[in-house]
Amino acid sequence: MATDTLHATCQPALDRASAQFEHTLALLGRFLRIPAISCDPAHAGDVARLADAIAAHLTTLGPAECRVLHLDGAHPLVTALWNQAGPAAPTVLVYGHLDLQPVKGEAWRTPPHEATIVGDRLYARGAADDMGGWVSHLAAIEAWLATAGKLPCNLRLVIEGEEECGSSNLEAYMDEFPDVFVADAMVLTDCENPSTDVPGLTISLRGLVEMVLTVQALQADGHSGLWGNAVPDVCTSLCKIIAGLVDDDGRPTVGLRQWSSDQVAAAAAVPIPDYVVRKGAHLLPGVAPLPNRGRPRAEWMWLQPALTVVATTLPTQQTKKNALRAKATATLSVRLAPGQRAAEMHALLSARVAEVCPPQVQASLEVQPGEGEGWLYTPTGPAFEAAGRAYRAVWGADLVRVGVGGSIPFVALFGNRFDGLPLILNGVMDPETTAHGPNESMHLGVFRKAILTNVLLYAELAQPGVLRPQ
Repeated sequence: MATDTLHATCQPALDRASAQFEHTLALLGRFLRIPAISCDPAHAGDVARLADAIAAHLTTLGPAECRVLHLDGAHPLVTALWNQAGPAAPTVLVYGHLDLQPVKGEAWRTPPHEATIVGDRLYARGAADDMGGWVSHLAAIEAWLATAGKLPCNLRLVIEGEEECGSSNLEAYMDEFPDVFVADAMVLTDCENPSTDVPGLTISLRGLVEMVLTVQALQADGHSGLWGNAVPDVCTSLCKIIAGLVDDDGRPTVGLRQWSSDQVAAAAAVPIPDYVVRKGAHLLPGVAPLPNRGRPRAEWMWLQPALTVVATTLPTQQTKKNALRAKATATLSVRLAPGQRAAEMHALLSARVAEVCPPQVQASLEVQPGEGEGWLYTPTGPAFEAAGRAYRAVWGADLVRVGVGGSIPFVALFGNRFDGLPLILNGVMDPETTAHGPNESMHLGVFRKAILTNVLLYAELAQPGVLRPQ
């Protein structure tokens, strides 16, 4: 079917989605009120409560099935299936996650768990990462059902409850409930657009692993006045070792990857100017972004490893005492370059720790469970051409191929299990979203465009020859 004709058949659903936009915002707001913070055991009940609330809403949309799945020791996973398009039609799996990052200790200008519109942005934890992402699909599903009675393709929705704490049980869910993940293509709306006017198709993700650096010297804490200058201070030694793992810019001294000239050129083709970094990362006045050192900024952000100290046992103002501590630790969040494995980076960092460790202390570096693999993808074929048509029609701009410095474990797991299936990664984030930080927000115009694009995307993917042979 010609594109214009196909999109004309979608017009009732597009009109419905537009007319229901305020209703969709209200639905999103109800979900955002539940603090489903998966990494905090105190909020385990909230994660379960949100999963039940989502399932209750999904049942109003008439799925063939809707379940809240459970495994021992895991947060729940919500799944639903609409298969009214029939067995000859392709099945599209839409993935999202319902859990949130914590907000404790952050300075929010608005209540973090109350959707608040300021100007053209909606502020709340999870607004864009990832509640707005998968709610944009609920709106598209509702629009099709209300106008045509069914979706143009079959659609399986999977909403995970522990992506923000590493998806450590996701593979177990895939093993226990394999039918839930069978599809002809996957769409994940948990990524970023280059701007509010240009849509992004994500083609790479970094991996993620945590490592704990431990420095010891004493069997017990000692009096800093009696023993200072006679025995080592493990706290300063810890800081010295961490400083030795990065260069003067704060980037890892080991593990950098060499990419092909084509890959470097592709990264360079997506400019990320200083003003975007300043605004998006909320740099203080007078603080400059890191220098590029001969590499495109996009390569540093998407294709190279990064190291962040996310926790330490260094003394705080609340725990201070005049003592030399027996032990100090730091938890390092290590973003892995696409294709880089935790064991490789651990070996490199461990060797570096041994090089820079002061001789008076003992240091060790241990990998924590839950590695998330990176991902690098070449999006070719009819499915991506179909996605391009849907985005161009709504955004008035072509999809730009981008990388994301973050990690989404589901992508690598799904891609490994279903090798060769199209993986379409889009999103409702933009450079000002501030995901994982205070004042997270979603641009309302991007949200509206995401909903309308999904309406067209389902129809485009359902066309003969796109996901299944004619």
